[in-house]
Amino acid sequence: MTLSKALVPSQSLLTRAVMVLGGSLFIALAAQVSVGFPVPMSLQTLAILIVGLGFGARMGALTLVAYLAEGAMGLPVFAGGASAPALMGPTAGFLYGFVLMAWIAGFATDRGARGFLPMALAALVASALLYIPGLAWPALVMGKTVPELLSGWMLPFLAGDAVKAVMAALVVAGGWAALKSRKA
Repeated sequence: MTLSKALVPSQSLLTRAVMVLGGSLFIALAAQVSVGFPVPMSLQTLAILIVGLGFGARMGALTLVAYLAEGAMGLPVFAGGASAPALMGPTAGFLYGFVLMAWIAGFATDRGARGFLPMALAALVASALLYIPGLAWPALVMGKTVPELLSGWMLPFLAGDAVKAVMAALVVAGGWAALKSRKA
């Protein structure tokens, strides 16, 4: 059982649609928040991990498909207010990889991960695997070399990604703890 199902037992089509739209809005808002120095990064992946861990694999992935569709329709949902052109731009591999990221995080909760450590591990794995499509796209489409990809596209973001993975696990594990204490 996922946190979303524990909080909202009714899983009607309308309920699921509202959850998907709400999750995609949450991700879109987080994508507009930029933090960190010297390389700024958005809170987009933090929101994606929270959605995946909270919604489960299928609903998490569906939420990301909706998010990409919103961007494809021209809505400014991606980082920096970007929309459809970003789906073919240099970071498109990361955008498409977000679906897999949410699915991987959600898969762990579908399989019973409730505590902080299992969710943090799942979020770290999902964050690491995001680099596969994220780096493959600029390598194949833009001809970026491995040193360029490592120095400009990966290494500056690793620490932030680890922190966001831990934060997402804290948020969702905290949700489970609050729900458990409310029922007690």
